[in-house]
Amino acid sequence: MRFSENGFYIEKYVKCANCGMLVYEKGIEKELSGRTHLYCSQWCVEWARLRAAHDGYFQLPIVQPKLPSEAAMGPKPPRTSPPDMVMMNILDSTMVSICREMGILLMKTSYSTIFNEGLDFTCALADAKGDMIACAEFCPTMIGGMPLLIKTCAQEIPFDTLQEGDIVLHNDPYRGGLHCPEHTFFKPFFVDDELIGFAVCIGHIAEIGGTVPGAFCGEATEIFHEGLRVPPVKIQKAGEDVEDVWKLLLANCRTPRQNYGDLRAMIGSVNLGVTRISEIVSKYGKAVFVQTCEDLMDYAERRMRAELSAFTDGKYGFSDVVENDGIERKPYTVAIDMYVQGDEVVADYDRSSPQAKGPINATLGVATGAVYNGLLHITDPSIPKNSGAFRPIRVVSPPGRVTNVDYPGPLVAGNTETHPRLANITIGAMGACVPERVMASESCTGTNFVFGGNHPEFNEYFACYDIMSGGWGGRHGHDGNDCVIAINGNCRFNPTEVFETRFPFRVEDCEMIQDSGGAGRWRGGLGYKRTLLATTVPITGSQCSDRHEVKPWAIFGGEPGGNGSTLIRKAGSTQWKTVRELYGKVSSSKFANITIEPGDRIRLATPGGGGYGDPAARDPSVVAEDVREGYVSSTAAKRYYGFNAEDPDRPDTSAMSMDSTRPA
Repeated sequence: MRFSENGFYIEKYVKCANCGMLVYEKGIEKELSGRTHLYCSQWCVEWARLRAAHDGYFQLPIVQPKLPSEAAMGPKPPRTSPPDMVMMNILDSTMVSICREMGILLMKTSYSTIFNEGLDFTCALADAKGDMIACAEFCPTMIGGMPLLIKTCAQEIPFDTLQEGDIVLHNDPYRGGLHCPEHTFFKPFFVDDELIGFAVCIGHIAEIGGTVPGAFCGEATEIFHEGLRVPPVKIQKAGEDVEDVWKLLLANCRTPRQNYGDLRAMIGSVNLGVTRISEIVSKYGKAVFVQTCEDLMDYAERRMRAELSAFTDGKYGFSDVVENDGIERKPYTVAIDMYVQGDEVVADYDRSSPQAKGPINATLGVATGAVYNGLLHITDPSIPKNSGAFRPIRVVSPPGRVTNVDYPGPLVAGNTETHPRLANITIGAMGACVPERVMASESCTGTNFVFGGNHPEFNEYFACYDIMSGGWGGRHGHDGNDCVIAINGNCRFNPTEVFETRFPFRVEDCEMIQDSGGAGRWRGGLGYKRTLLATTVPITGSQCSDRHEVKPWAIFGGEPGGNGSTLIRKAGSTQWKTVRELYGKVSSSKFANITIEPGDRIRLATPGGGGYGDPAARDPSVVAEDVREGYVSSTAAKRYYGFNAEDPDRPDTSAMSMDSTRPA
């Protein structure tokens, strides 16, 4: 990183040519393939050399990268007594409960529907180094990116300069962040004037300025189209508001009252976290708390290493495509190679496409969190969710790729569209290693319809980030879940009653889509559709979605899931059309600033999940139940399963031999 002489701005974001980490100090210059590259460590030099020299499998024991502030802390002192397993259990469950309580407070006190209905946030606790020591079960994409984000902030606001009552705010994606709507608040807690750790809250602020209401500009070509970008700053100092920061934040959005309420709710969340964890430290003592947190991370590391050591050594690759970037009608490949080596794994994104012109790019924090997310889905769920679990996992994401965007490339959809793809290809890659633990592709999209306008009743600008859910992939022994948010979040969608109360839309229908789940021995889950009628005022709408053209992939002989869609029916018309047909947009899934007039309808449909295993192996009684319940039509049951709904005891074997190229 090269800062200006006065430190007010960044002249250049400098990254390691191998792993993509920001390089704050001199780094290591080495020549490879006839060019000189900058690396953050000798490990990255060696990994890049080995990758260039080998097409297949190789091993290199992991050395995790350390930013300068972390490296300066030195190694932790050796233990003088065995870990107290009882204390570890008590403290872990207590800290997780604190994080849950922080989230409940945020949900109950926030203004926007993406918080109080969607739950698009996460709450956690970190130690004095910035390592996550506990988190609640909120958004996985934020959890995985959190340690990098906090440690990056420490390069600009040294932890030893913090004092009681300070709260740091940050949303810069290029400084370890996720995407601009994701705002991070962290507040330090002290004991006897010594920094012990942080209460952390990351949440999606629904409106942050930029080209479109709601930030998801499907036609963004640079970061400045996506809203206000905030470097690490103190929004409170010693418990008092920094008024100039507040004024700057609220002057650069369309919904200042809503944003004020949401930001206050996030501050309330970290205040509660500090209060609760301070009570725990007071109860058990500083030394016990600090040591037990270290023990918990060591324990999580041992547990994760035990899981990984059960995997067969080897190189496991997988790839998928994002159908377009909203700017050019061409697909972008996201690819991963998982190098399992004993009780460690290196995840390498080197085969992914160069970064896109449009907003589908992911940051390093997003790409890293996606690998953690994918691996946590196929390992023991009882492993404590803290930074220790990530120590045996090394993520390599070279810069300038769709998996590690360079400034000033756009990236708002990287967190919602690309993260699920990356987590899913992590899981898909491991299918050759642990087939009984993986699933077929889920919808891999949040659908992400954002809109805004002037509310006729309240005489105030409104903006909404509306997130929708799709089908999950079939997995060994189980069908995919129906209408569940993509793997990057544990979010909920807006209830109809809330939607119609808060915004000038009427929900005309909301129903699952029959046959949208891919056929398989265990079929994919269903997506759903919802039709919105604009009632009284013009509404400006935008979208960042995907899977309108590329289907969610199947696994082990299953059928792919169904596509999603976005269709509009203008007032007085009977025809449903895409935004490409109506407005001449490049993409039907990624667009910006269309006007939805009163009487217009927009229908949003989400993809289903892919199928797992040969459909011919599905239990006929389960197919019969699917037909009775309406999940699968009689036609699809006959085509993919050879099931005759009129005579269930007589399978139609001729139908099962038909060429199957489409999802059920």
